[in-house]
Amino acid sequence: MVFANGTNTVLLTGVALTLASLIVKPIINILLLPINLITFGLFRWVGYAITLYIVTLVVPGFKIVDFAFKGFSSYWISIPQISLGGVVAFIAFSFIISIISSFIDWLLK
Repeated sequence: MVFANGTNTVLLTGVALTLASLIVKPIINILLLPINLITFGLFRWVGYAITLYIVTLVVPGFKIVDFAFKGFSSYWISIPQISLGGVVAFIAFSFIISIISSFIDWLLK
C-alpha cells in the first residue's frame, strides 16, 4: 500500500475504508451470498477485495502496489520469497484484511 500525501491520505483512506465497509460491503456480501454459503464463508475476502478496489478509485493518494514477501527461514520451517503484483496484490491484501478482521471479531465476542 502506498499513501502519497502522508498522514492526510492515511486518515482519508481510513475514513473511506470505514464508510465502504459500512455502506458498500453489505451490498457486495448480499450479492456474493450464494457463493459464501456454498463455500462456508471462504470467499468473504472477495468482498474485501472489491471494497478495497473501490477505495483506491475514490481516494487519489492511495494505491495498492506489488506485494513482496522476503521469505522466512528457521530451523523447523522455510517459507520462500514471493512477489505478487496487480490483481493478485489486491487479493493478497484483501485476504490479509479478512483474516485480521475475523480475528478481531473473534476476540470481541
